[in-house]
Amino acid sequence: MSQKTDNENEVKKTGHIYDGIEELDHAPPNWFRAIFYVSIVFGIIYFFHYTFGEGPSLNDEYQKAKIAEGFAQFERVAKTGGAKALSESELKAFVKSAEKKKLGAASFQAKCASCHGTQGQGGIGPNLTDGYWIHGGKMTEVLTTIARGVPDKGMPPWGPMMSADEIQALTVFVRTLSGTNPAGAKAPQGTKIKKEM
Repeated sequence: MSQKTDNENEVKKTGHIYDGIEELDHAPPNWFRAIFYVSIVFGIIYFFHYTFGEGPSLNDEYQKAKIAEGFAQFERVAKTGGAKALSESELKAFVKSAEKKKLGAASFQAKCASCHGTQGQGGIGPNLTDGYWIHGGKMTEVLTTIARGVPDKGMPPWGPMMSADEIQALTVFVRTLSGTNPAGAKAPQGTKIKKEM
C-alpha cells in the first residue's frame, strides 16, 4: 500500500520497512509497461491461433520435421551413389530385372494406384500410360518426380518415405506403363515423349 506525500517531487513509499530500509514506490518506465502489455496481447493471440485456429499443431510440426529429415537423408544417399545418382542407361538396365518389376508393381499398387489408377490410366493424378509426361518422361526425370513429389499438385515426395531400391523399382514400373493405353484412360496431359526401351 503506497503512502501519499504532499511534495510532488518526493518519491512515494510503499510502507514496507525491513532492517531499517524503507522501500520506495517507483513506477516502472513506460517502455517496460508497453512491452509487458504487448507481450500479453501477443500471448493471447498466439494461444488462440495454435489452440483453436489454423496454426500447426505439435504433431503437424513433428510430421513436417520427419519428412524434412527423411528428405535430407534421401539427398545424402543420392550424393553417395543412391537412386538419384543413377544414369538413364543404368535405370533402363533395370527394365530386364523381374525382381525390380515385381517390387515396382507392388509399390505402385500400395502408393500410386489411388491417384493414378490401378493400371496407371489416371484418376486424380495424370495418366501414366499414354506417353505424355508433364514433368519429363526420361527415367531420371520420372525418378526425380517420384522422389521429390509435386506438392502443389498434391503428390507427396516419396523420397523420404521409400528406400532407393523401391524408388528405382517404381521408376522402372511407371516408365514401362507408357504405351499400354488401358480402357477408360484419362486424356493426355503434358508433352509426348518417345518411349526408348
